[in-house]
Amino acid sequence: MSNYDHNVISQLKEKASRLPLCPGVYLMKDRGGKIIYVGKSKALKNRVLSYFTDLDSHTVKTAHLVSNIRDFEVMLTTTEIEALALENRLIKLHTPKFNIKLKDGKSYPYIKVTMNEEYPRILVDRKRVNDGARYFGPYSGMSVAYDIVNTARKTFGIPDCKRSFPKDIGKMRPCLNYQIGLCSGPCTGKISAEEYRKIFSDVLPFLGGSIDSVKKSLTEQMEFAAENMMYESAALNRDRIRSLTKLWDKQKVVAAPNVEQDVISLYSDETSSAIAVFYIRSGAITDKECFVYGADMIIDSEALASFIFELYRIREYIPKEILLDFPLTDDDLIALSELLTEKAGRKVTIRLPEKGNLKQLCDMVRSNAKEYAKQYNTKVEKESDTLIRLAQLLSLEVVPEKIEAFDISNYGNENITAGKVRIENGKFVKSAYRTYKISGSQDDYASMVEAVRRRFSHTEDEFPDLLLLDGGKTHVGVIKPVLAEMGIDIPVFGMVKDEYHKTRALTTEDEEISIAREQPVFLLIYKLQEEVHRYTVSRMTGAKRKTLKRSSLQNISGIGPSKAKTLLSAFGGLNGVKNASYEELCAVKGVTKKDAEQIIKYFNDKE
Repeated sequence: MSNYDHNVISQLKEKASRLPLCPGVYLMKDRGGKIIYVGKSKALKNRVLSYFTDLDSHTVKTAHLVSNIRDFEVMLTTTEIEALALENRLIKLHTPKFNIKLKDGKSYPYIKVTMNEEYPRILVDRKRVNDGARYFGPYSGMSVAYDIVNTARKTFGIPDCKRSFPKDIGKMRPCLNYQIGLCSGPCTGKISAEEYRKIFSDVLPFLGGSIDSVKKSLTEQMEFAAENMMYESAALNRDRIRSLTKLWDKQKVVAAPNVEQDVISLYSDETSSAIAVFYIRSGAITDKECFVYGADMIIDSEALASFIFELYRIREYIPKEILLDFPLTDDDLIALSELLTEKAGRKVTIRLPEKGNLKQLCDMVRSNAKEYAKQYNTKVEKESDTLIRLAQLLSLEVVPEKIEAFDISNYGNENITAGKVRIENGKFVKSAYRTYKISGSQDDYASMVEAVRRRFSHTEDEFPDLLLLDGGKTHVGVIKPVLAEMGIDIPVFGMVKDEYHKTRALTTEDEEISIAREQPVFLLIYKLQEEVHRYTVSRMTGAKRKTLKRSSLQNISGIGPSKAKTLLSAFGGLNGVKNASYEELCAVKGVTKKDAEQIIKYFNDKE
C-alpha cells in the first residue's frame, strides 16, 4: 500500500468536507501544482471526500493516486451530463497522468467525401475540418481507411486520378479504369454532374457502415434496369453488389445482416488494463481497436464513461446500440446515453448483456482485450528486466523508469542546438522532447551546462531517474557540479561512442562501464543515443534552413527582404545580380542609385 502523508490527507479531508453536494468536476494536483487526475460526480462532496477517508479500502491504483495528491480544485455544473462533457474537455486539455486517454499521439485517419464540390471525390485525410465536406471515421489505421476507399471507388465507379472536374473534362483520353468499367468516366463528359452526384446517394450510406441498405438499393436499381431492358446499367449494379458481398464476406460475421452495433469490453488487473472496441456493421466486424493502459491508470465507472464519450465525440457515426461487458453506475449510464443520443440525433441504447448470443459476443471481445493486455505485460516485463539490469550495472539506488538524454549539435558558431529526449519504461515520450537554442560560441561543454540548467529550472516538469549525456567523462564532470549547485540529486552518465561513432559504453567521471555484452541494455542505450542525436540534428538543420532562406543580398546596407526578392526576380538569381551593371541595377523599380553603388561595392569587396 502507498505511503500517505497523513498531515496532507487530514488537510485535504477537511477541505473536501466543505464542498457542496452538487454535480461538478474535480481536479487533483501534485506537489508541483500539476493536474494529475480529473473526475466528475453528481455529488462532489461525497466523491472527493471518499479519496481521503477509509484509506485501507483503496485499490492499489487509487492508493497510488491519493499518495500523490497535494491539493484539488472543483468546477461546479448544473447537471451530471454537463459534468461529463466538462470532464472530457479537461482531460483533453491537461492530459492528467492517472486518467485513461483515448489515443497516444497518433492522428486517426478519416474518409473525406468532398460533397461541397460539383464532382465529389473520396479521400483519406488525417484532419477533420469544417470545410463543407462529409467525414467518416475515424478509423483504427490508414490501411483500414484505404481498403474502404478503394472498395468504394471500384464499386461505385469513383475516379482515383488527380484530374479536376469539370475543368479537365475532355482534355485527356480516358484511363484504363474507365475502359475496364472501374470508373464512371466524368473525364469523358458522358456523365453529367447530376448523374455523377446521384452515385453518392449509395456511397455515403456505404461509408456510414450501412452495407445492407446499400445492397438493397443497388438490387432495386438492377431489377428496374433489367425490366426496362437497360442491360448495361443492370450489369453494372450486379457487379457492384458482388463487390459489396465480397467485402462483407471477408469480415467475421457475428450477427444478422441488418445488425449495427459496437461492442466495448474491458479487461483489467493490478498490472494493466485493456479496452477493446469492435465495430459491427451489417452483422460483420468491419474494424476494431484496443487501448492498453499501465498500472497507474484509474479504471472506474466515471473514467469509462468519459472514455466512451470521447470515443464517439470524434466519430461521424454512432450506432443505435452499444454493448458493454462492464457495469457503469446508473448516473454515468444515464448521462452517457443522453449525451450520445444528443450527438447522434436519435436514440442510442447502451446495454449490458447477461446471457445469450450478445453475452457471448461481449466475451469474445473481452478475450481480445485480455490478449492485448497479456502482450503488453510481456513487453513491459522485458523492458523492466532491462531497466533492472541497467540499474545493477550502474549501481543505481532505484530502477530508472524515466531516463532523459541530451546531445549538442551545431553548424559552426551558428544554430548551436541542444536536444533532450525522454523514455519512460522503455518507451519514447515525444511530448517530453525539448530543444534549447544555445547562445555564445561553439563550446560543447558550456552548451551542455546551459541546456541542463534550463531544463532543470522547470521544476514543474517531472525529473528523470537517470540523466545521460552524449559525451564522455568531461561532460559528466562539468554537469554533476551544476546539478549539485541546483540541489538536484540525479545520477549522471556519459554515452561513449567508438571510432565508428557507435555506442560503446557508459561512463562516470572516473571509469567506463562496458555494455557491449549486455545486449538488451546495449540496444536500449543505442536507441536512446541515436534518437537524441537524430532529434537534435533535425532541429539544428531546421534552424539552419530558416537562416539560409535569408538572401545574402540582405547583408548589403539598404537592401531588405523586399528589395532582395525584387532583385533576384529581375536578374534571375544571385549570379545575375552580381553581374549586373550600375545602369541595369538602377533600372529596377525601387532600387536607388545608392543601393546600386552598395551592391557593386559588396560584390567587388567579396572578390
